[in-house]
Amino acid sequence: MYSYITEELIDVIDLNFDVTASRGIFGHSMGGHGALVIGLKSQLFNSISAFSPICNPIQVPWGQKAFKEYLGEDKELWKQYDASILTKNYTGKSMEILVDQGCSDNFLHQLKPHSLIERSTPGSKLSFNIRMHAGYDHSYYFVSTFLKDHVKHHLKMLS
Repeated sequence: MYSYITEELIDVIDLNFDVTASRGIFGHSMGGHGALVIGLKSQLFNSISAFSPICNPIQVPWGQKAFKEYLGEDKELWKQYDASILTKNYTGKSMEILVDQGCSDNFLHQLKPHSLIERSTPGSKLSFNIRMHAGYDHSYYFVSTFLKDHVKHHLKMLS
């Protein structure tokens, strides 16, 4: 999926649409994890946001199981796909990352959104706006409620 987004999809978009070189990436749930990881690793994006992403998968059972299945037993390799670790080692351009999370999300204990801030290096070029929303869960209703804020975030970052 990484090369599809960073190579193939970008090429298709560039060849078929009138776009600028400024790009944003966002996603929900596992797609939010992907947006964070791809955005932080590739440095092809000027704007990143996520809804309910898993942020520190190597520290939770679900993430460990998924990484073992997809990446094998090498835990050093896992670190290359853990957003909270990538924030610690980030050396790219300055950026504010928006993360929205529902407080009633049944998966919250495994998503660990605050690990992004806890792991980031003091003086980092990254800043985080992690917004916790009472009464919201992991649903698409949650996403649709705050999607406009993410579009505004990307417009601000990309202009």
